[in-house]
Amino acid sequence: MHKQLNLLQPYPFQRLADLLNDIQAPADIAPIKLSIGEPKHSPPEFVLDALKDNLAGIAQYPLTKGSPDLREAISDWLHRRFHSPVSSEQQILPVNGTREALFAFAQCVINSNDNPVVIMPNPFYQIYEGAAILAGAQPWFLNTTADNDYLPDLNSIPESVWRKCQLFYACSPGNPTGAVFTDSLWQQLIEYADKYDFVIAADECYSEIYPDEDQPPPGLLQVCRQIGRDDYARCVVFHSLSKRSNLPGLRSGFVAGDANILERFLLYRTYHGCAMSVPTQIASVAAWKDETHVLKNRHMYREKFAAVLPILSPWMSVEQPEASFYLWPEVPTGDEASFACGLYGQQHVTVLPGSYLSRNTPNGNPGSNRVRMALVAETRQCIEAAERIAHYCEQL
Repeated sequence: MHKQLNLLQPYPFQRLADLLNDIQAPADIAPIKLSIGEPKHSPPEFVLDALKDNLAGIAQYPLTKGSPDLREAISDWLHRRFHSPVSSEQQILPVNGTREALFAFAQCVINSNDNPVVIMPNPFYQIYEGAAILAGAQPWFLNTTADNDYLPDLNSIPESVWRKCQLFYACSPGNPTGAVFTDSLWQQLIEYADKYDFVIAADECYSEIYPDEDQPPPGLLQVCRQIGRDDYARCVVFHSLSKRSNLPGLRSGFVAGDANILERFLLYRTYHGCAMSVPTQIASVAAWKDETHVLKNRHMYREKFAAVLPILSPWMSVEQPEASFYLWPEVPTGDEASFACGLYGQQHVTVLPGSYLSRNTPNGNPGSNRVRMALVAETRQCIEAAERIAHYCEQL
């Protein structure tokens, strides 16, 4: 067996299940889960129709590179959304969701013979850590806290770490904080990538959930274009239909950027055996071409934030995120695991302890005393969950 498998930590939701295993939640109260970021809004009917109408496509072996129609639809979307012209032939690859691609990407780009480091935010999407470890690299955790607006302080990273860095996982909007990279921060990261010769993997899967239609989160390729970096050198972005279009089970996304890197990633993926099915590709074309359902989706999330925050804010320190569908509040008890246990045991509401999404560092654990709440359920359920949380906090 791969010796590095022993270094992997239990996934956050397994840890949560173990934490709550012996707690009896009240049977007379319906459960509400705010722990998992799985969208619950209805998928677009026209996408489901496209999937059903093309089921005969499962009789074909799909191309790892994806169909020209799919790559063209993605290219058009990137141009509309981020004003970033991207070659559908050389700079785009369809993937089976960002989770699969973020993991595989590290296996492709890391040279384990050089004692590499992979820098990632802390807290973070757990795939980053596992991908780094199994690629033979050392994860290096960069705390993102309220003190730095939940954004990575690149100037705080030691020179010795930069010299070993081969891959930098950037998450914007952030999970779980919802923090959005500024143009200047993206530019600074690009400058570091050029100086120390590493690849930027920009996880932008929450980019289409934001509160202000006039201020969509900027993306890495968009900033590349602004500074004249037309080849997107060392820059690769990851996008998905899971959150944007409420299609988490479709497992459909893409990577785009540096053509030289994607050429090698395509070779890797050809052996990996991860081609997207033909019906999924056709349904994805329909989703990427339409923005009406995405606007409706954002509106529903805005409604939930507007309804929930006034209920919670008297009882805990909580703020509207810049983007994404998460809340990242401080708990009044000071112990996030105990808070999660008590809330579940008394109110049948499940939240995720923040320390399960982060790691201990010399500067502390940025997930301590916080929980992640995913406002993915329908508005009525989110309001009820908030009222239960407020009642629980009132009793503490």
